[in-house]
Amino acid sequence: MTTPILMPALSPTMTEGTITKWHKVEGDKVAAGDLLAEIETDKATMELEAVEEGILGTILKPESSEGIPVNEPIAIMLTDGEDASNLNTYVESYSPEVGEENQASADLVQPQMLPKPGSDSNKPQVDASLRIFASPLARRAASDAGIDLTNIAGSGPHGRVVKRDLEAIPTKTPQEDETVIGQSEISVPAVVSSKKMVPAPLKSTPGENFTEITHSNMRMVIADRLTKSSNQIPHFFLTIECEIERLLEMRKDLNNRAPEGEGSYKLSVNDFVVRAVALAIKKVPMVNVSWTDKAMRQLNNVDISIAVATEGGLITPIIRNADQKGLTEISIETKVLANKARDGKLTPEEYQGGSFTISNLGMYGVKEFSAIINQPQSCILAVGAGEKRAVVKKDTLSIATMMSCTLSVDHRAVDGALGAQYLQAFKSLIEDPLTMIL
Repeated sequence: MTTPILMPALSPTMTEGTITKWHKVEGDKVAAGDLLAEIETDKATMELEAVEEGILGTILKPESSEGIPVNEPIAIMLTDGEDASNLNTYVESYSPEVGEENQASADLVQPQMLPKPGSDSNKPQVDASLRIFASPLARRAASDAGIDLTNIAGSGPHGRVVKRDLEAIPTKTPQEDETVIGQSEISVPAVVSSKKMVPAPLKSTPGENFTEITHSNMRMVIADRLTKSSNQIPHFFLTIECEIERLLEMRKDLNNRAPEGEGSYKLSVNDFVVRAVALAIKKVPMVNVSWTDKAMRQLNNVDISIAVATEGGLITPIIRNADQKGLTEISIETKVLANKARDGKLTPEEYQGGSFTISNLGMYGVKEFSAIINQPQSCILAVGAGEKRAVVKKDTLSIATMMSCTLSVDHRAVDGALGAQYLQAFKSLIEDPLTMIL
């Protein structure tokens, strides 16, 4: 019995995915739990495992297939010993509209003929008999390269034009385009799409020298979320200076006492920051809130999101119930999550949610900065580098290691005085780190 493998919904917000790699080839035997493919979602690359045994009959969506809607077939499984001719029946019955009800109009391209300059005809003539099925990526690539899809033979299901069909076709130069426009009729696809249209790349003028890099799903989500946060949330910022001499001494002492070898750990300054942020929230719980149009939402758990830079962009894995965890547990969990984030292996449960975010650029030598709030949270703490500065203690000038921390606050949910109280609680913990382990 043929069984389609569908594009899964790997997170609540996922609407489409990109297949980055197939780990099985057509004809391979598959056992339940085997890794089939890697799928790029809006935030991470995740693994797709087989749920039952069988044989991978055919792959409908090859590697690098982009914008595949959730629940669209990407491959077909056969039961062991099943006649492979059943594949032909299934593939022939497969249409691009299956699982693509919302894209039917996007896949239908009706070329519209434009008359030559000087022609007596004032109205464009439409050849309604021409129906071209093309993937969104192929349409975009064809538009960018000035390729007419009418004459392309598609290699996808039911002759659907995909990106690889365009790669062997030479693109026209601007001079060639001008000649064509001036001498003959050209075909311009009139496309109706239910998806948000992506503008074509800007054409390079003679004096410009640049390379355009296509946005990844992750980068598009980051851009959308940060733009909304910046536009919708009335941010205000509070900065405080923390002396970390005692913290550095305690960190050095604890690391010297830590076991060596496999499974050992070394505490970082950021581990102390996470612990202090969580304990300060317990002292000033009204910063652990989320604004909604109907009511203020008081969050019961202290779940700390930690910003991690990856090759594809920023992601915020979460230390759940951080107020209930010691420095060692926070240190180990942070390192595990950061490594998974950089490898693109985080599960949705490991980065979705959170009640308060920390962004630390101190390791890059950044002295001070402010960050954009991670909606729907109300606060994000931007942590700068520790550096030696001249400070006055009891009317005496001395040198101390200071660290600047800036709190970005949603003014709808948290007022200035409350934000200041929270920073005071955080500062007292950082400057007296022994209180964090008692």
